[in-house]
Amino acid sequence: MTDDAAPTETTATSEDPDVAVVGHDEALGLEYVVVASDEVVLRLPIGPHLHQPYGIVHGGVWCSVVETAASIGASTWQSAHGNGGNVVGVSNHTDFLRAVRDGVVEVRGTPIHRGRTQQLWLVEITDDQGRLVARGQVRLQNLPSADNLGRS
Repeated sequence: MTDDAAPTETTATSEDPDVAVVGHDEALGLEYVVVASDEVVLRLPIGPHLHQPYGIVHGGVWCSVVETAASIGASTWQSAHGNGGNVVGVSNHTDFLRAVRDGVVEVRGTPIHRGRTQQLWLVEITDDQGRLVARGQVRLQNLPSADNLGRS
């Protein structure tokens, strides 16, 4: 896919043509809008499948999309710099600022620090009125390979 291609629900305007919404992100309904080394923008339509018992979005959803945006951006940067594109989150600090019941939120991730061994990304989630609903920072470890992750 080229940078001028229109985003769809399963692919994005991207520096990495292999970026696709799969697995957990697909189950959430996450849409990749922009995927680049310096910025990631995602959209998330809010529905009952994301609610906790009080009818608002579950905090775990915010943590999850914060980590997704940071991981995609960090991996894209890592790959663009010839380092394989392998990253893994080592800490996620997400604050919940405003309850959301419906609508569409925008998730925007930008790098704070990108180093040889680790990266730090800031992710902000805003509602369809532009109000900040959650904010998180994710520290990621740059890896030469992900082949042995999760194996004994």
